[in-house]
Amino acid sequence: MGILKYAPQALKNLFLPPVTTSYPAVPFEYPEGSRGHIEIDIDDCIGCGMCVRCCPCGTLSVDRIKGTWSIDRFDCIACGFCVEKCPKKCLHMAKGYQTPGGEKGSVTYTKSPEVLAAEEQKRQEAAAKAAAAKKAREEAAKKKAAEEAAAQAAGGAGAAAQAAGGAGAAAAGAPDAGKAAPAGGV
Repeated sequence: MGILKYAPQALKNLFLPPVTTSYPAVPFEYPEGSRGHIEIDIDDCIGCGMCVRCCPCGTLSVDRIKGTWSIDRFDCIACGFCVEKCPKKCLHMAKGYQTPGGEKGSVTYTKSPEVLAAEEQKRQEAAAKAAAAKKAREEAAKKKAAEEAAAQAAGGAGAAAQAAGGAGAAAAGAPDAGKAAPAGGV
């Protein structure tokens, strides 16, 4: 009696296509809204740290000098904030799940040596340019101070001569030197 209960379903399944997917032969297609996991194009990363600052779990770390980017995949909740905030758009959400590992730990990505060398050269050029600008500002400040000192010395001698000349004119009895101006104007 129990077998006859399932007989109609068994006969129907004989003539229908299989319900299961052929997963190993054909890769599984993840739905459009699935989060997946975070991936990075490390050579495009500028190391600004926006992803680190906006991560609610604190799973990311960036070292600009060494050119590394690390993520602790077990602490990441795959919220996607870091992907949204990345100014160079080098982070993206990959569909599917991360590759399982034997131990818990963080994954570190390192930039290629060519990119690191180019960034180091840019840093050195910027430092040389900043040093030259600083030297130019210092020289301009010294030149301006020297000009002000010369103008003050020349102006001080002229003011002393002018003061001496004004006192001599008053003593010589200049007509209006000792008189005050009338209160009413002219």
